[in-house]
Amino acid sequence: MLRTAIALILAGGLSVALPSAPTFAAAKKETTDSPGRAAAVERQRKCGAEWKEAKAAGKIEKGMTWPKYWSACNKRLKAEKA
Repeated sequence: MLRTAIALILAGGLSVALPSAPTFAAAKKETTDSPGRAAAVERQRKCGAEWKEAKAAGKIEKGMTWPKYWSACNKRLKAEKA
């Protein structure tokens, strides 16, 4: 009981001292992505949409996981652009 009370007091004090999450998010938005990073994000979003559609339609092979799908999809999209 005493440990819980002390933990709550310390947690409350630390939460006041730390900046809020929107501050970190706002700082991150100010940075500009490189062209390569922007292209990677675009490919990931496109592959994510394909993954959701295929999964909803039941077209995902047994044992296929998102990381495996992302890897294959990313390579395919890079090859199409080249």
